[in-house]
Amino acid sequence: MKTAIVTGAAGGIGNSICQRLGLEGFRVVRVDVAGPDIDLPLDITDASAVDTAIAALDHAPDVVVNNAGIVRFGPLLSMSHADFRAVVDVNLIGTFNVARAAAVRMIADGIAGTIINITSMNGVVPGPNGGSYGATKSAVALLTQQMAIEWGSHGIRVNAIAPGLINAGMGAPIYADPKARAAREGAVPLGRLGSGDDIANVVAFLCSSDASYITGQNLLVDGGVTMSVISRLPRPQSVDSVGTGLTR
Repeated sequence: MKTAIVTGAAGGIGNSICQRLGLEGFRVVRVDVAGPDIDLPLDITDASAVDTAIAALDHAPDVVVNNAGIVRFGPLLSMSHADFRAVVDVNLIGTFNVARAAAVRMIADGIAGTIINITSMNGVVPGPNGGSYGATKSAVALLTQQMAIEWGSHGIRVNAIAPGLINAGMGAPIYADPKARAAREGAVPLGRLGSGDDIANVVAFLCSSDASYITGQNLLVDGGVTMSVISRLPRPQSVDSVGTGLTR
């Protein structure tokens, strides 16, 4: 039986990923700092602890999903250095720690594994008061490409998934406000918020043989919201008339 390690497993998206990989036949190792049904309590910011935990496994993981992440909302001008650093430590350094330790073990055991890093639409476009979060997710997207280049010769594929407006995990409290939920649903071309299952479905695909020639990608799973910003800006009615042309 193949093994999948999922960090941030106690959260909403993490739990959905664990359940889906279980249905796909993986033995799932749930990793988090704490929480119910956690198989491996682990602080991913502690590189030594991560190295030790991965080395102690019976065999190399076939799949690693770096889903753990935190957010500290606030304007950059007033954000404390401690809060900014905390986000960097978990989202960027923690992802690096787990991915590298897993890759070392995969290479040692001859496993052509798959690593999936969870990024965010906020790593592609900035969001209000999310500067530290978006910066780390953008960095993870580029780190994913670097890992894919360096580890591809060992048969290791590395991809990222960038969730959009997801009503699970860290996003759930935002959508408890009916007005905020309606406004955000209206901004999504597909007309709905995403779910943890929407992300888990893409994880399952990237772990499958159907994705065997895909690596180094950051797949937006956002219902089209990221690309629709320009279309939501107001325009004069005359511009929408058939045959209208504009010149500089």
